[in-house]
Amino acid sequence: MEIRDLIHGSVAIHPAELGVLDSRYFQRLRNIRQLGFAEYSFPSATHNRYIHSIGALYTITQTFEAIFEGLKKRNLDAWKSFRAIARLSAALHDIGHGPLSHTTEFAMPEASKLGIHPNSKRKATHEDYTLKIILDSPLTPHLERAGAIFGFKPIHIAALIDSDLRVNEDFFIERIDGEKFNFRPILHQLISSELDADRMDYLRRDSFYSGVNYGEFDYSWILRNLCAHTRDGKVYLALKHRALYAFEDFLLARFNMFLQVYLHHKTVVYDEMLGKYLNDPECDYKLPADIEAYAQCTDAHLYSHLSYSKNRWARRIVEKQPFKMFMEVHSGIPSTVNAREQQERLFKKAKHELESKGIEYIENTSTGILSKYFGKSDDPIFVKYDNLYSQASFIPVQKCTSLFTQYPNSRSISRLFVSPEDHHRLKSRVRDSALLFDY
Repeated sequence: MEIRDLIHGSVAIHPAELGVLDSRYFQRLRNIRQLGFAEYSFPSATHNRYIHSIGALYTITQTFEAIFEGLKKRNLDAWKSFRAIARLSAALHDIGHGPLSHTTEFAMPEASKLGIHPNSKRKATHEDYTLKIILDSPLTPHLERAGAIFGFKPIHIAALIDSDLRVNEDFFIERIDGEKFNFRPILHQLISSELDADRMDYLRRDSFYSGVNYGEFDYSWILRNLCAHTRDGKVYLALKHRALYAFEDFLLARFNMFLQVYLHHKTVVYDEMLGKYLNDPECDYKLPADIEAYAQCTDAHLYSHLSYSKNRWARRIVEKQPFKMFMEVHSGIPSTVNAREQQERLFKKAKHELESKGIEYIENTSTGILSKYFGKSDDPIFVKYDNLYSQASFIPVQKCTSLFTQYPNSRSISRLFVSPEDHHRLKSRVRDSALLFDY
């Protein structure tokens, strides 16, 4: 079987994977939009998490085969097993995602009620639902059958998605040329890291469907230069030095997609209004702990609920009457301490003005960061530096690029939103004098 995809073309599906992909849990992702409310800013961005998950499956297959050509020749059985579990793990990485956006996690129960973290008092996340679906749902027997051919179990799939999950790692340990190596680190990195299949698919896909170029990067060059590095009996993801600049471009592509697309002010205000509804005492929308009931929770299910609600925030979402942006300040424009302090004072002044006039407002600060992995020592990515004269060196990637220090802080956008009615009245106000910045 094959699936036709706009980004990757023909995606071949192994017969052992069909029962998983045809399950109601995976098919549910057809009805979960990848970018939530982003379609109100980018009308063609209506693609779903189903096709992104198929894309992640395809991307991890390409990256795996590029890295492990040598393993295929040395230990074909291990190559087949690791390839199979990588494909399923990538396909299932988003299977627990809630409707519309991460905002619906406000409506999730305590994690303990899912039975995954029995002593936890925190709210569940979509990652918790992902583990629940993999480990304890009617999908689990399908995964057991799919993995039996290759010697892995559902817990091993979950262990690649959640690196903190404790599991017997015997499956991930293989003997190569008489020496034992643990492949769990690199397989996890291919699913969740600075350079994973998830990101390499969604950046290209989201950029295409949004009609922008910010998410484009040199995918084929990165793919050709992926490799592996062994250290202390573990196998880690590595990149040949000649693709280091393509890697930097990849990081910037993601950074710019956040600032220009994912954190667009219309998307942000719809998320804020949904959050206000979900946190309103009169809201009766709850995501169930029962996994069978959760399988019914899609974007359409949430929109149907909102359409019957009399809550004012629900009405604004359904009737497309969002609050409008009154003010927006960007950190780092310009990048001086004086400028930051001036903008903070101005932002407070604007809030005070609205409060003094009795005008309701929504305040939001959205943050884009270059890397959420920088500075963490677990599972590092290495650069293979080969000068052709001496033996190749393997160096942690953060030691090979100045990009992490050039972008040491997050870039934030702080906004104030007011109702359309108040926004119309405020349009007549005289603007303050321009800020005088030190350059």
